[in-house]
Amino acid sequence: MKRIMFYCQYLTGMGHLVRSTEIIRSLVKDFQICFINGGPTVPGFTIPPEVEIVTLPPLWIENGQLQVADGFNNIEEVKKARCKALINLFNRLVPDCLITEFFPFGRHKLFFELIPLLDHIKAVAPSTKIVCSVRDIIGRTDLDKEVETICQLTSQYFDLILLHSDPKFQKLEESFPKVQQLNCEVKYTGFVAQSTSDNKTLSKSDLVNLSRKEPTILVSIGGGRIGYKLLKTMIETSSLFVDRIPHHIQIFTGPFMPEEQFLQLQKIALDKRNLTLQRYTSNLMAYMKKTELSISLTGYNTTMNILKTGVLSLVVPLGHYSKDQEQLARTKKLEKLGIVEVIEPDKLEPTYLYQRIINCLHQKSEVKSNLSFDLKGAEKTAIILNNLLHKNLAAA
Repeated sequence: MKRIMFYCQYLTGMGHLVRSTEIIRSLVKDFQICFINGGPTVPGFTIPPEVEIVTLPPLWIENGQLQVADGFNNIEEVKKARCKALINLFNRLVPDCLITEFFPFGRHKLFFELIPLLDHIKAVAPSTKIVCSVRDIIGRTDLDKEVETICQLTSQYFDLILLHSDPKFQKLEESFPKVQQLNCEVKYTGFVAQSTSDNKTLSKSDLVNLSRKEPTILVSIGGGRIGYKLLKTMIETSSLFVDRIPHHIQIFTGPFMPEEQFLQLQKIALDKRNLTLQRYTSNLMAYMKKTELSISLTGYNTTMNILKTGVLSLVVPLGHYSKDQEQLARTKKLEKLGIVEVIEPDKLEPTYLYQRIINCLHQKSEVKSNLSFDLKGAEKTAIILNNLLHKNLAAA
């Protein structure tokens, strides 16, 4: 059985982790997988038990700077430890393929470990295939400064780029104009949507929440490092719903919301009897399937949940727009196709939010976009990698 080493580093949210995990859920059927997790732990998040998991000393970004966990003296100590760990791991596994999630289109703050690893592979195991796994939209506002670097890295190291998009929705050249200079094959896998079987184990709180008789309004913001304003406004708006429509508001803040912000939301929500505030569930898809209305940002995985369930959706394009316009670009496309309703961030205030929610609920019977998208990206990734890694055997 061929061996794959899958490198995943999430620096702000957890979208990269969720998408990568769904991909390896398909890969384990045909490959031995070693999953390298470079980000902070997400309590309750599970990875398929067949996968070997290697956890690096975690790194993440706050205020534009890499942060390290308690127990390490400084960032340089962590950098050296991670670089050494990656090379030692490769030497132990000698995999047939290395997959880097989002690199070289991003993760340039991690050159300190990725470039030595790639150079080592080229020197000691040049037959190892090197593959990039990347979301639908690059989105980086500083892309112009690094296009040449990305093209050079791709030409020097990579055998294949897997773009997890349906080209009917988004093509690579729309967010990376110099595709022709990549000198590397690009294959569209379709979107990577979470499988419904992911919901086989429900927590006690999930069981309680999902058994409510009242219609649910679901509010979520992905990992939680952005989106505080939406949740605060939603909690303030909740009072306007009391005794007007039957409902219950279910809010998930995300595991990475700063503790101070979470405590502030808890305080505001304390007397709201029509609202439940929690940090995280690993079964968000179950909530999306049941809810009357989903209110969210437009990260990749939330968008996949919207497309897969067809849930009525109201979205707010919040994000790190000075650095990354991924969600803004995705939101505009979803709105144009009639898949979501949009609230501009500068209009987030209780009365306006309440009225938009009521309008959405009244319009729920209207026909949405008749476009259907390929949501089999995880399965198609496995097929593509099977073809790539068994190509030489087939030729023989």
